[in-house]
Amino acid sequence: MPDAPRTDTISTPPVERTPTGSIRTSTGSIRTSTPTGAIRVLGSNPATAPIMLHPGDSIPTSRRVLYIIVLGALTALGPFTIDLYLPAFPVLEDDFQTTAAAIQLTLTGTMIGFAIGQLVVGPLSDKIGRRLPLVAVTALHVVASVAAAFAPDLGLLSASRVVMGIGAAAGGVVAMAIVRDLFGGRRLVVMLSRLALVTGVAPVIAPLIGSWLLTLMPWRGIFVVLAVYGVVMLLAAALYIPETLPKARRQERGGATVLQRYRSVFSDRVFIGVLIIGGMTFSGLFSYLSASPFLFQQTHGLDAQQYGMLFAMNSLGVVIGVQVASRLAARFGPQWVMAYSTAVLVLAGAAIIVTDQLGLGLWGTVIPLFVFMTACGFTFPNVQVLALDRHGKAAGTAASIIGASNFGVAGLVSPVVGWVSNDTGITATTMASVMVGCAAIGVLSLWLVVRPRTVGMLTP
Repeated sequence: MPDAPRTDTISTPPVERTPTGSIRTSTGSIRTSTPTGAIRVLGSNPATAPIMLHPGDSIPTSRRVLYIIVLGALTALGPFTIDLYLPAFPVLEDDFQTTAAAIQLTLTGTMIGFAIGQLVVGPLSDKIGRRLPLVAVTALHVVASVAAAFAPDLGLLSASRVVMGIGAAAGGVVAMAIVRDLFGGRRLVVMLSRLALVTGVAPVIAPLIGSWLLTLMPWRGIFVVLAVYGVVMLLAAALYIPETLPKARRQERGGATVLQRYRSVFSDRVFIGVLIIGGMTFSGLFSYLSASPFLFQQTHGLDAQQYGMLFAMNSLGVVIGVQVASRLAARFGPQWVMAYSTAVLVLAGAAIIVTDQLGLGLWGTVIPLFVFMTACGFTFPNVQVLALDRHGKAAGTAASIIGASNFGVAGLVSPVVGWVSNDTGITATTMASVMVGCAAIGVLSLWLVVRPRTVGMLTP
């Protein structure tokens, strides 16, 4: 595959090469290549040519839509790998004659593998290019999914889940890095918002799809489905995703370059701040996911269908938030959108506690919870934009740190809900207490570390 994005020209007129290395066509237009691989069509009058600031500016709309679909599906592989089998926990407990805590460890192992995989794949993609790590690690996911489907005991299942987490890590990291390779400024906001939509919605709908799959097949079939999903993503990446990191931008050989990239990213105050905000927002989301089955099905008595409708409604909140946030961030700046969204996270979480203490019942929890999920949707894309827009030369490394932080911190924080509820059982108050704590840390990080007034506006 070529190092540069495809330009999808239908026909090529006779050309002659100019002394500067540009190409002059028979129509008088001039096509020049930039160091990043972008193609700029100057026309017969270069002074009136549109300015292509980023390689993706020259990509046709149809090709951008294709990238969104494929990269979005690759991004979803991680959340689906982690959450699709959650409804099968009781069945796994019975089949392996073990405890619920032992089954929970398979989830912990998956998230640890996912975090480790991202930290490896991200810097690797900055060094050798995007396509090879993406294809190789996704193939590893397919093999591990098949092993999990046929695991004869819990030990092999747990080991397979760790490797599945590592294999699923490439999709999200490389997808974000590819988007940063191709786009910048306001168009970067739009493209990353599409990936943030997947990141926010996929963990919410994955358990619903898993529940539906369990009505059609045994629990092992879920891992077969994940293996097939991985094969489809493997083929899509091989056929439709070009290499977007030109050789000229790849780092020289040697392990020191990895340390240099990490050093450059972690020395950025704004990146550290948004990293904390992203991790805390994702932790608040996972606190809800881990507590909701007990809260809504046991405490409020919802059946599986009603519980599914609740999940669907909250997914709609994330969708609304992401889509509106991308437009506002392009106009006012992502830091100022987060100034409002992080405050709403705190207020919505506090409202859940208040309504629960007042005894307002199910709707007293559901309404502010919808507001909280919508505010998550407003926050996710702006975290990605602020982090990646500042680190185009280390996009893979930056993306890997974001992903590893989100899932790693969420994996550590979400069990806190059960710990807080140890004596009283899970209630809306105990769930929301963790959510408010996470959101409050995010607010402090925004104003004390990021400091919105010191962050410049996005480039065009």
